[in-house]
Amino acid sequence: MASGRIKSLLVAVFSVFFVFSFYPAIAGGGEGDSTKKKEGFNATEVIFGHILDAHEFHFLDIYKNGKKHPVTIPLPVILYSPQRGFTSFMSSKFHHGHEPYKGYRLLTDEFIAEIEKEDSAAVKKEGLFPGKIIPIDANGKWDRSVKVYDVSLTRNVVQMILALALLVWIMISIAKRYKKGEGVNTAPKGMQNLLEPVITFVRDEVAKPNLGTKYEKYLPYILTVFFFILINNIFGLIPGTANVTGNIAFTLVLGLISFVVILFSSNKHYWGHIINPPGMPLGVKFILIPVEILSVFIKPFALIIRLFANMVAGHIIIICLISLIFIFAGLNVYAGWGTSVFSIAFTIFIYFIEILVAFIQAFIFSMLTAVFVGQAFEGGHGHDDEQGHHHADDAVIV
Repeated sequence: MASGRIKSLLVAVFSVFFVFSFYPAIAGGGEGDSTKKKEGFNATEVIFGHILDAHEFHFLDIYKNGKKHPVTIPLPVILYSPQRGFTSFMSSKFHHGHEPYKGYRLLTDEFIAEIEKEDSAAVKKEGLFPGKIIPIDANGKWDRSVKVYDVSLTRNVVQMILALALLVWIMISIAKRYKKGEGVNTAPKGMQNLLEPVITFVRDEVAKPNLGTKYEKYLPYILTVFFFILINNIFGLIPGTANVTGNIAFTLVLGLISFVVILFSSNKHYWGHIINPPGMPLGVKFILIPVEILSVFIKPFALIIRLFANMVAGHIIIICLISLIFIFAGLNVYAGWGTSVFSIAFTIFIYFIEILVAFIQAFIFSMLTAVFVGQAFEGGHGHDDEQGHHHADDAVIV
C-alpha cells in the first residue's frame, strides 16, 4: 500500500514537472527568429577548463550588463624565446585571452578557430589548445618563426608548492613536539593526535608486511608519497583549485621516482628470475621472459595510470552533474530548476565519495610502491617477512 502511494506521488510530481517544463517552450514558439539566439552553455569548456592546467586560479564568473567578469587569481608568466629572450609578467595582462601582451597571446577557442581557418593542419601538428601561450607578429597573427618555452608558475605548479610547504610545515611541527617529549612521555595532542594513527597505520599495514626487516629504510619515502598525494587530493576538492593529481605529468613523475626506487632496490636474484625463470621448460621461457621484462615497466605504468584515471574521473563526474543544471536550463528554465534538485543531491553524494577516494588512492599508491619494492629485493616470486607470513607475486596486484 505504501509503495503504491509513493509511486503515485512520484508520477504526479513528474507530471507537474514536465507540464511546467514544456509550457514556456510552447508559449514562446511564435517568436521565431525575432529574438537573437543566446550563446549556449559549453560543458566541454567548463570540464576541460577545470581538469587542465592554467595560468590562473578561476573561481567564478560574474555577469554585468551582459558582459562576463571572471573572478580569478592571476599567476606569473615566465617565457623564454631564443629570438626574444626572457619575458615575465602577470597572466592578467592577457585579459583572459582577449588581448595580446609583449608579442604573446593566450590561446582561446575563438583564436584557435581563426588559426584553423588558415591552416588546420598546423593546429594539430603544434598541438594548440586553449590556455597555451603562442608568439604573435605585429599584425596579431601566429608567428611560427619564433620558438617559445613556457616555464611559468601555473596553478598546478603553485598548488604543488603549497602542498609541499604544508607537508613540510606539518611534519616539522610534529617532529619538534616529539623532540620535546610530547607524545612520548605524555599523550599526543592536536595535530599529533590526528596524524599519529595514520602514520602508524602506514607503518604497520603498508611498510612492515611488504618490506619486512627493511621497512625502516623505505618508510620515510612511503610516508612522503602517501601524505603528498593525500594533501594534493584534498586540495583538488576545494572549488577553484587545480586537480593536480589528475594531471598525467604529476603522476608520471611520481611513477618514475617509484620506478627508480624499485630498480635500485633490486638484486641479482630478482633479475635472475626475470631473465632466466627457474624450473620452466625452454619453450615456455621464450614466452615468459618477454612478459617478465615487460612487467618491470608495467609496475610504474600501473601506478601512473591508476592515480591519474581515478582522480580525473571523479572530478569529471562532479562537473558533469553540475553542468546538467545549466544544460537543461538552456532548454527550459523550469527544467533547469527541476534538474538542480537531483544534480545537487548527486553532486554532494559523489563529493563525499571523492573525499574517501582521496584517501584510498594515496593508500593504494603507497601500498603498491611498497609491494613492488619488496618484491625487487626479495626475488619477485613471493617472500616471507620477519613474522613468517608469505606474500604472493605481483601478477595479481598489477
